[in-house]
Amino acid sequence: MNSRKRIAALLVVAVASFFAAIAGSVNAARAAGPTLTIWTDQSRQAAVTTVANQWAAKNPGVTVNVVVQSFGNIETNLGTVDASTAPDVIVGAHDWTGQLAANGLVEPIYLSAAVKKEFPAYTLNAFSYGLAVKKLYGVPTQIENIGLVVNTSLEKVPTTFAQLEQEALAFKHKKSGNLAIAVQQGSGGDAYHMYPFFSGLGGYIFGTNSAGNLDASNIGVANKNFLKNASLIDKWNKEGLINAAVDSSTAQNAFIKKQAAFWITGPWNSQLLSSSGIKFTVVQMPAIAYPSVPFLGVQGFMVTKFASVHGVDALAQDFVTNYVSTPAAQLALALANGRFPANTVAGKQVHDPVLAQFGKAGIGGVPMPNIPQMNSVWSDLGAAWVKSTKGSGATKAATAFKAAARSIADKIG
Repeated sequence: MNSRKRIAALLVVAVASFFAAIAGSVNAARAAGPTLTIWTDQSRQAAVTTVANQWAAKNPGVTVNVVVQSFGNIETNLGTVDASTAPDVIVGAHDWTGQLAANGLVEPIYLSAAVKKEFPAYTLNAFSYGLAVKKLYGVPTQIENIGLVVNTSLEKVPTTFAQLEQEALAFKHKKSGNLAIAVQQGSGGDAYHMYPFFSGLGGYIFGTNSAGNLDASNIGVANKNFLKNASLIDKWNKEGLINAAVDSSTAQNAFIKKQAAFWITGPWNSQLLSSSGIKFTVVQMPAIAYPSVPFLGVQGFMVTKFASVHGVDALAQDFVTNYVSTPAAQLALALANGRFPANTVAGKQVHDPVLAQFGKAGIGGVPMPNIPQMNSVWSDLGAAWVKSTKGSGATKAATAFKAAARSIADKIG
């Protein structure tokens, strides 16, 4: 073979090798398939990974990448993350919805009528947001709320608030150091733990407009119904039924050491309660003038704007709407960190009696408002409770809550 033929042959081999390499890369990329990136917290990593891989097994070629973030950082980091490493799906809290939706960081999702029937309306409303037309931005997976924990060896489970008040005060007076109702506040206040008292007196945070959307101009912190009953707070303060000086550790220690027969807390203390050796029951606080319902924290899954950027929007939507919403997935995800499932079918499969009792204690609860203006409420509402229940030198409740309402209105503008 002459030199020209050898060169031509070598060129043919080189070109063939080049195109073979390209084909190999393309086939490898095809084999790898799309990747769905999910951000979750440490406590749910294993459950999210299992559920996501079960879904991926039904979608050949799809890879799931579960990334662990501190729960509180998921919301913050979503607004600053580089698109190349951003999540397509996040585990999040319902009260992030308004801010994330307003900033265009999450996408609306759509559930069938049949699927919606498996969720209490308030859990879906918790993930809904819109100034004119509300849209759903997340599939709820678990509900979190506080309840009234009763040491049944010390006192009976009260069926009325009058009975609760009588039993709690009688217990308080039995021995120095006893608490009537162990509910945490502390110097900074705690509007979340005080919410059953607030709702029971007729208080609310924001009303709704004619379209059913939260209306930040309708502030119910010092509404007429609440003010009619506000003198009860002054009574409770005088008799020592509740005291702002009680913080989280004080309330917990009092109940565990049997220095309080009644403790207001949530499922995050289920393990502590179960291992305490105390006989207890969890119920919703009895109604005062109105049902004493708790705030609800609803957590779930949302599809981010980055799913479209990454070309996996259809996959992300399918995972969240068609798989995360199923009872099996709901049960696994909720039990992963000891919360009650949002899906009612899954809820019937909860066999942990403590978790089931906390779930029942949340019925009729109010999801924490998910609009950005809620950030202007927490400190003033908590402070109103502190000022009116700090014992000697307390401010009249009506005065404290009117001042809180004015301050909140000024902040919202």
